Amino acid sequence: MHHNVFTDNPTVPIDVKDRSISELMDGMLKTGFQGRKLAESVQAWHNMLKEKNMTVLMGLSGAMVPAGMRRVISYMIRERMIDCLVSTGANLFHDSHEALGKKHYVGSHLANDEKLFEHGVDRIYDVFAVEEEFRTADNLIADFAEEIGEISCSSREFMYLLGKELVRRGASEDSIVVSAYRHNVPIFVPALSDSSIGIGLTIARRRGLKLEIDQIKDVDEITQIVEKSGKTGVVYVGGGVPKNFIQQTEVIASILGMDVGGHDYAIQYTSDSPHWGGLSGCTFDEAVSWGKIAAQAKKVQVFVDATIALPIVVHALHEKCRELTRDAPVFNWEGPEGLDIGYYE
Repeated sequence: MHHNVFTDNPTVPIDVKDRSISELMDGMLKTGFQGRKLAESVQAWHNMLKEKNMTVLMGLSGAMVPAGMRRVISYMIRERMIDCLVSTGANLFHDSHEALGKKHYVGSHLANDEKLFEHGVDRIYDVFAVEEEFRTADNLIADFAEEIGEISCSSREFMYLLGKELVRRGASEDSIVVSAYRHNVPIFVPALSDSSIGIGLTIARRRGLKLEIDQIKDVDEITQIVEKSGKTGVVYVGGGVPKNFIQQTEVIASILGMDVGGHDYAIQYTSDSPHWGGLSGCTFDEAVSWGKIAAQAKKVQVFVDATIALPIVVHALHEKCRELTRDAPVFNWEGPEGLDIGYYE
């Protein structure tokens, strides 16, 4: 029989039987479409965590915290499945809100929005929140900013201070912001003003506070992380500003004369499509043309709702990584050039 290289690897139908989530993911490596891509993303992430001198950066967009993903993200921080988080301000505001005992509520996308407005209820698709509680949190941010006083700091520094304040107020340990504070995982919020944290800081500004969030310092700090890391891997939940903020570090480092060569691993969970031309749906192959992703990088893009993917993927990693001791980076922001990075096991 004539040998055909294209038919060396047959698909294997999924059996229904008792097994773990990680075993199911392993089985799905022999299936097709986005099911296989989901399984490949678990495999790539697991391999990434086994690499020496690897720094994992995550971009988090979309209303993931209202949708119930807060503990999944904080678990990844505590277990060092990620080493640096770049997020929208909204996710971190909602996280702080829940960490201090407030809630989001199971709602319906079919609710009457005029009636919701009359009752002071905000809707995020099928999740409800109480506007008055949000405004209390806005003012809490404003009061906290006034306690900090007149400083200029990066969003990373601000989120560290907010984590410290949340701990002082007795916030729950499963908070994203608190977990990052406890485990020395930097959080960058490149569009901090585009969130209720920005609203709180605006309230403080109207009261006369001169607190400046230095967003160019953010760009410099995260680029230093990439420059000084042995290797880098990226995981994107959605796209938007967090994705490009991480992607552009490779371009900046190249312009500044550093030969960083693009990210070594790249994983994305997105519901956007590439043919609209937007960053959120664009392929990692396109990113290779910019030098943002290394041509030889392990690249896995999963076209899926992240609220489906994240619980499955992180449960699988939880099972696979029980015996894994990671060679994780340690960030020292007092280094002679701004940042020192070492690695520990």
